[in-house]
Amino acid sequence: MSARRLEQLREDVRARAENRPGVYRMKGPSEEVLYVGKSVKVRTRLLSYFRAQRGEKGAEIIGHAHGVEWDYVPSEFAALLEEFRLIKRWRPLYNVEHKRDNLLCFIKLTREAVPRLLVVGQVINDGAEYFGPLRGRHGATEAVRAVSDLLELRDCSSDTPMRLADQIELFRQGEDPRCMRGQVGRCLSPCAGGCTRIEYLARVSQARDFLNGVTDQPLALLRERMSVASRRLQFEFAAELRDRAATLERVQAELLQIGQFVEQLSFVYTVPGHDGEDRAYVIRRGSVRAELVAPRTPNERRALAAMVGEIFERPAPATIGLRAHEAQEVLLVARWFRLNPEELERTVPAASFSALGPGLGSVDAPSPSGRGLG
Repeated sequence: MSARRLEQLREDVRARAENRPGVYRMKGPSEEVLYVGKSVKVRTRLLSYFRAQRGEKGAEIIGHAHGVEWDYVPSEFAALLEEFRLIKRWRPLYNVEHKRDNLLCFIKLTREAVPRLLVVGQVINDGAEYFGPLRGRHGATEAVRAVSDLLELRDCSSDTPMRLADQIELFRQGEDPRCMRGQVGRCLSPCAGGCTRIEYLARVSQARDFLNGVTDQPLALLRERMSVASRRLQFEFAAELRDRAATLERVQAELLQIGQFVEQLSFVYTVPGHDGEDRAYVIRRGSVRAELVAPRTPNERRALAAMVGEIFERPAPATIGLRAHEAQEVLLVARWFRLNPEELERTVPAASFSALGPGLGSVDAPSPSGRGLG
């Protein structure tokens, strides 16, 4: 960018930007969004780009910008949500969307005709189910390997041709499984007509139920094999199976703990805003379901109570599996309260709204929730 153009952008920021919470966008020559950012002091943050040294990311971003736009929001929390939504909408070139923690991973149940279990480092919007986040890729990988083996699910690549039993042509000769697991009976071999779609999806359902803590069927199968190995004096093999069982138990317990944590992220959160622009957020299972001006009058409080009732009366799946867009927002909200635990003092349990009397006095002001979400 020319020095003249850079100076014009700087003068525009100096003249118009205010030091209040907001979200800003750097735009390219064709009005494409290059970068989305947030700050509690928009003016100060934007001016810092013009002071960035060569080689720094800020200098690179502003060097390619042909325009800067910003919008004010009431609070830091509002800025966090708006930045998240704009990044999802525009996927700007210079944004590293929700940098992943290399220590965290997810178990993914793919959305394929013949699904698989995988361990992945991030959540993407592909319609799959994600379970986590989990700490430690090694343990998650071992758990996925064990569940796939015990329930005989495929672990081959996505481009492996599938030929289920109910798809085989009449009088067609049988095919050999394409992998060693299928040949030794550790996979249902959907690639070679070893099962029907219904049979395979029944096993997938068992895997989903295990990850959701509904059943311990894979663990029961593993313990049975361990018992057989012990009776046959195969002690080394029994010890190996015992270690696998311990891994499965640990992963399932961690997933259940996460599920309980997500359930705790259900409340009404009132946030003071700039110049009195207070907002109330209805949050269910870590996802922001509604946002409105914080109520001040009886009628406004009545409207909020009605909205809370409508949102929390809707059936919610009793699972800990999350769709991609849910997982991303849940992680964002959970991280906010983990880094700002004092903000829990501004939350009110949704159940409080169902018992409100005609005066709705109990929601005149948020009270400490007593939650332990550390």
